[in-house]
Amino acid sequence: MNFPAELKYTEDHEWIRIEGDTAFIGITEHAQQELGDIVYVDINTVGDALEKGEVFGSVEAVKTVSDLFIPVAGTVLEVNDALDGEPELVNSDPYGKGWMVKITLSNPDDTDGLLSAEDYQTFIGA
Repeated sequence: MNFPAELKYTEDHEWIRIEGDTAFIGITEHAQQELGDIVYVDINTVGDALEKGEVFGSVEAVKTVSDLFIPVAGTVLEVNDALDGEPELVNSDPYGKGWMVKITLSNPDDTDGLLSAEDYQTFIGA
């Protein structure tokens, strides 16, 4: 499995890539493998200011639906529109074309407590 070192991770299996005062968020390769084939991504929170840990959407796989939790407080700026027509991008490229939302950060200190790639691997037992 792939765990890019430049990303931070959550125990809810989201990843976050911070670029200045914005960040991209998606689910980890481990999460997409556990869910199986992704058939639908439901995110209707563009423009919403969310607190760390709030649900920003859901992802539907063949056998289950799972909530998506925002790893840091912020306002949802953009949803990856490519997922509307190709939700399987979450399976094939979870850290690239399969990103889910772009947010503006409310509080940079929210990144305290996020896991490094090594810590996340230990958490999932990889």
